[in-house]
Order: sequence, then structure tokens, then C-alpha cells
Amino acid sequence: MTTGRRHGVARTLSRLGLASRTVAAGWVLEGRVTVNGHLVRDPEHPVLTRDHLTVDGRPVAPTERLYLMLNKPRGLVTTAADPQGRDTVYRCFDSAGLPWLAPVGRLDKASEGLLLFTNDSAWAARITAAESGPDKTYHVQVDTQPAKEQLAQLVAGIDVDGERLAAKSVQLLRAGEKNAWLAIVLAEGRNRHIRRLLEAHDIAVLRLIRVAIGELALGELPKGQWRRLTGSEAAALAATSSE
Repeated sequence: MTTGRRHGVARTLSRLGLASRTVAAGWVLEGRVTVNGHLVRDPEHPVLTRDHLTVDGRPVAPTERLYLMLNKPRGLVTTAADPQGRDTVYRCFDSAGLPWLAPVGRLDKASEGLLLFTNDSAWAARITAAESGPDKTYHVQVDTQPAKEQLAQLVAGIDVDGERLAAKSVQLLRAGEKNAWLAIVLAEGRNRHIRRLLEAHDIAVLRLIRVAIGELALGELPKGQWRRLTGSEAAALAATSSE
């Protein structure tokens, strides 16, 4: 954040890595935040870099920037709290003592594989940018042995519920008697993008695993386990997304 530039107080707290913007706005509305010693109740109250902020009377300071990758198991929802009481991806971080982290993009409940987390909202925005974010690679088991013409149709794209859905590339990895595994690369990820694209071509998904984001591969990370990204890995993803 540039010195002298104004941001709303909730956004500022989020950019400092303390909480999501929604949670930070709740703190403000609850009267837990002061700016230069004055209680504020407007989440959009403008603040500058040099302003002194407190939450619950404690001075606010930037937190350590963290960048994590998780091998998400099937059956977990990508949210901090689920109103239906379902297990969430945060179960994988139990007892880790980590600060607030937000998922970078999402994987639906039935999907598995590489999921990123961070408290750096600017970095997350670069990774998830629809037009400039890094490609995402998935291995997808389907209920048929698609012909070359069908694979070409997935790349050509199709309109589904007013959205143009297409894959950047599709490759047949291996085929069995009744099903096959595909490697599908997306340049952008819409809600249930692959499932909806395949369903539109009468192909059902049996299993969906995200195996890479840009050059960052899931590798041998065990299911349900996580690790920190190295500085070079985090920087490479950000660089890819800015090209």
C-alpha cells in the first residue's frame, strides 16, 4: 500500500493479513476498531498508511505473509464455516497454530488436489485474475472413452447457461474398458467449469483432481497435508500471473 493513499479501514485490515474483508468489516461495525485513537463504525472509513489502528485495544501491525499449498481431500468444502455443518478445508489445519488464511480460488466438495491459501490479498488477486492468472491443470476421470472429435469440442467451447465454457487444452492420459483419464488445462476457472463443460457434452465426471497451478505441481504431497511455498514458488506464481 502506497504511503498517502487512502483505503477503507476494513480493506486495510484485510490487506495487513489480519482477517478477510468481511470479518474486518464486522469488527468495525461491532465497535472494536479505532483509528488514531477514535472509534470508527464505518468499514469504509478512509485511513492512510501512517494512521495508527487498533483492534480490541491492541495496535495493528502487518502479519507475516504466508503462502501454503494443501492437497485437498474429497468431501471437504472450501469455506471457513459452513452453515450446513459440513467439514471444511480448515480441518486440515487443526492445531497448526496458523494465523488467518484465505483460500486462493476454490475446489468444490467433490473435487480434490492443489488448493492455495494465503493472508496476502494482493497476491491472491493476481493468482485468481480471470484474464492474467496462471493456468490450472486437472486430471479428470470420466465415464466414457471420448473420441478425438469430442476432445476437440471441449477446446472449441460451448455456451452453458449464458457462459462460454472451454478448455485451453485436453489430452487423453489413459483409457480403460469403460472410462478414461483426461488432462484438462483451464486458462480461467468458472464455477464448476470442468463439470459443466463435460456435462454439456454428455460426459460425466467420476473424479477430478487439480494437479498444478502454473508451474507449481501438487507432486507427492499426501492427501490432507499442507506445506509452505518457498519464496521462489510464491514469486514465480505471481510473476506468471502478471504476464
